[in-house]
Amino acid sequence: MKILITGASGNVGRYVVEALINMGESVVAAGTNVEKLKDIFENRVEVVKFDFEDEKTFDNALKGVNRVFLMRPPHLGKPEDIYPFVDSMKSHSIELVSFLSLMGVEKNPIPPHHKIEKYIEKLGIPYAHIRPGFFMQNLSGIHSVEIKEKNEIFIPAGNSKTSFIDAADIGLAIAALLHQPEKYKNTAHTITGPEALDYYEVANILSSVTGKKIVYKKPSFLRYRSYYINKRGLDKNYVNVTVALYFMTRMGTAKKVTNGFYELTGRKPRTFYDFARDNIDAFL
Repeated sequence: MKILITGASGNVGRYVVEALINMGESVVAAGTNVEKLKDIFENRVEVVKFDFEDEKTFDNALKGVNRVFLMRPPHLGKPEDIYPFVDSMKSHSIELVSFLSLMGVEKNPIPPHHKIEKYIEKLGIPYAHIRPGFFMQNLSGIHSVEIKEKNEIFIPAGNSKTSFIDAADIGLAIAALLHQPEKYKNTAHTITGPEALDYYEVANILSSVTGKKIVYKKPSFLRYRSYYINKRGLDKNYVNVTVALYFMTRMGTAKKVTNGFYELTGRKPRTFYDFARDNIDAFL
């Protein structure tokens, strides 16, 4: 049987695909841009058109599939946007779904991940939720613009600490869950990097790696929200979700360090210093 990977061209999805290929699994890479998926994975996986907003794509994507990696697209801010596909997984008797959730979400009803987890469980679909800390790729991706152009980290996290984890490590952990569906049926796993850092420490690491003087600006929520919507032009719903997440970060929800990644993979998670060094071009 095959494993369907939603968001296969994304930060996490492509690592899940690669890890499952290395485990000898049959993989179906799903997304809205089929040609892009073919370019990324060449002929090593099956490719299928899939869109959370087009229910006509569901049946074909789930054909011959018994396991699913489920990732909520960032632009779909409401949990109800994902429910129709969860319903479809139920009707196709999926044996395990690994949902990309969020660290601490079991106690935090604000992010959409909380309700999605609960909906999967309510329908009785066997699950293996993965709850990672913040992605290191948030800094090399969405937040890299200010780092490159202004030598600033523009994030409203206050003085809080975050146990960043590399998306490649998240992908490997998810693959481990999907590879052994019976072992991990109806489980949840919180995975983090090896240390918790505040953004002053992140700025110091990036300064050391790049040779630039990078500073943490620590904006207010209102200033951050206004800048990302009005100056950066990002979707309001997406920005609102990030504001909620950074609010919870200030409450201390992102600082926990766990041994979950090692328990799933037998490997130590990557450090932020190593990540920054290996992705230096994203910050120059």
